[in-house]
Amino acid sequence: MTQEKTYAFQSIAQALQDHGVTTMFGLMGDANLFMVDHYVRACKGTFVPVAYEGSAVLMAQAYAHVSGRIGVATVTHGPALTNCITALTEGARGHIPMVLLAGDTPVMNPQNLQNIDQREAVKVTGAGFEQMRSPATAAHDVAHAFYRARVEKRPIVLNMPSDFMWQEVAHVPVIFPAFSAPAMVPEGDDLDQAIGMIASARRPVILAGGGAVDARDRLIRLADRLQAPLATTLKAKGLFNGHPYNMDIFGTLSTPATYDAIAKADCIVCFGTSLHHFTTDKGALMKGKRIVQVNDTVTEVSKNFHPDAALVADAGLTADNIVYWLDEAEIPPSGFTAELDMKTLTAHPPGQPGTSGDGFVSYVHALDRLEQALPKNRILTTDGGRFMTEVWCRISAPDPRSFIVTANFGSIGLGLQEAIGAGLAAPDRPVVLFTGDGGFMMGGVNEFNTAVRLKQDLIVIVANDSAYGAEHIQFLDRQMDPGLAMFEWPSFADVATALGGQGVSVRSDEHLDQAIHAIETRDRPLLIELRLDPNDVPRMRI
Repeated sequence: MTQEKTYAFQSIAQALQDHGVTTMFGLMGDANLFMVDHYVRACKGTFVPVAYEGSAVLMAQAYAHVSGRIGVATVTHGPALTNCITALTEGARGHIPMVLLAGDTPVMNPQNLQNIDQREAVKVTGAGFEQMRSPATAAHDVAHAFYRARVEKRPIVLNMPSDFMWQEVAHVPVIFPAFSAPAMVPEGDDLDQAIGMIASARRPVILAGGGAVDARDRLIRLADRLQAPLATTLKAKGLFNGHPYNMDIFGTLSTPATYDAIAKADCIVCFGTSLHHFTTDKGALMKGKRIVQVNDTVTEVSKNFHPDAALVADAGLTADNIVYWLDEAEIPPSGFTAELDMKTLTAHPPGQPGTSGDGFVSYVHALDRLEQALPKNRILTTDGGRFMTEVWCRISAPDPRSFIVTANFGSIGLGLQEAIGAGLAAPDRPVVLFTGDGGFMMGGVNEFNTAVRLKQDLIVIVANDSAYGAEHIQFLDRQMDPGLAMFEWPSFADVATALGGQGVSVRSDEHLDQAIHAIETRDRPLLIELRLDPNDVPRMRI
């Protein structure tokens, strides 16, 4: 059968449709504009134009996190790609599967002003690189990029030379299935050792990380069998909501009472976590305990902490396996949960109103009020900055897929872009973003109007202490003048209104009441600016 001829840019767009891609984020340029045009007009896809190239990558990553699908973005060549370096690094370290269709300068024009070695630029980020080999292989190369993103769980950059675009090809749909049957360790010395440690524990704790979010019910079954409390890493926040023995976040973000309870434990059974030093408090919480680590990715085992026993296996299957052998050996439950006062364990010290000076609002008190006032079915997104750890502790999320942390690379200025991507993935749900003043100036101002144009249900809370907080603290700790870390920003509430949204400035408890009313009556993207005393913002819990 003779295939109808088409151009390479059309084949690339058609390949996206073949893979079920309905939304693509990006910024058009010489190398991708015809592909984007065909994707929208002929393939009926939705294209979300951004103001800055890195924003497209971040939006696609959040879209992937919330939807569970491959996120897709596109930019052109040279400076467009280098503008994505931070975003690609964030995605690579967060293990987010996405595909970036990046244009490249013409193969036959190495003197092009925007020509760089794009493979080398991508390599430093930890993302994968896939070269489009020829116009004729366009659909095959797109399919391989999608396959790699899915199985490698990281961004893959598909490099598309611009002089390929108008060459004729015969489009043939290509899709490579990703084989992802969960791994299981049904027997062996490692399993025997792990079960022996769990069976002999008198105060076990079940800890779940981002790699175990699909095993909720099975982990609860194991915890109930052991009478062990449940806890999560930051990335699995909300996984055990509603369980009577949910201790919430484990580590430096725990309440003081939970921290003490963890210290009394004698065995931590860890599923789907690499045991980052924030989780273990640099190892302090693991001292004197048996640590069992279960992870389906061998490179995550002992990555940050060396356990006493480790199983490279699926979290849910392994939990079932452990329950089976505990039952076979008639191991009695530990009784640890009977010792715990869960109300005390999960209560963070409340904030008090009126503790800040004139013209400022108490940050912790404002967070406590906002926790009650914000929509319950929210998607919670956080930017980076010293304000964020209190948000992680005090503002709840319905489940891990409804919670996005933009802290994989320690960068600020990534939150609003990911909030927009999350909103596109779940258009029927409100998205809440907490960001700092520096982060909003770096990335939020660029894209707030994008949310306005998209008519998104977005609530942005800017913690404005008129300073780069982490640096402000370091100056004060050394009895130095923090002036160079302080800034006189414009009114973010006025900026939000000028960009087409609604802005509310909060300088008192009365203003906070007005902001809460604005949440209830919002009809466009809403920005609430919390004016904070830089000397009255809690330190980061790290």
